[in-house]
Amino acid sequence: MLRTALSHLLGTRRPRPADEDGERGRVRLPLPPALSASLGFDAVGVPAQYGFRLMSHLPRAGCVFADADQWWWIVPSGSDLDLDWPEQASYATGAYVPAGRPRLIHAPESRTPYTPPIPLFLMVCQVTGVAPSWGPSGRPRAVTAP
Repeated sequence: MLRTALSHLLGTRRPRPADEDGERGRVRLPLPPALSASLGFDAVGVPAQYGFRLMSHLPRAGCVFADADQWWWIVPSGSDLDLDWPEQASYATGAYVPAGRPRLIHAPESRTPYTPPIPLFLMVCQVTGVAPSWGPSGRPRAVTAP
C-alpha cells in the first residue's frame, strides 16, 4: 500500500491490471474499496459545464468522478434500460470511460456508490434542455417461466 501511494505521488506509472484495461483507450472508474457495488455499476457522464449544477440539485449523489471535460456519476448496472439519455450525456457500461484522468471528487456518506438514476436522468434532461423520454426498449421486462 505504501509503495502504491509513493509511486502515485512520484508520478511513476504502474502497469494497469488486466481487468481494468477494458476497451483500448478506456479506463474503468475505480470505486473506493469500502463501498459495496452489489448491483454492478455503470457511469453516466455529462459535460463539465453541467457538473456543479447537477451536484447541487440532486437529492443524493453517490461516487462522482471528474476531469476537465466530463463529470461521471456511478449508477447501478442497467440504468440505461428504457431511458433515452440526452445526446449530451454519455452512458458507460461497466464504468469504462475515455482514458482521461477522471478523479474521485465526491464519495457518498453511505456505503453504496450509487446516484439514483431516475433523479439523475431527470436533472440531466433539465440542464441540457431535453424533454425526458422513456419507453419500452423491445426487450422483455421479466424472465419468462420455463
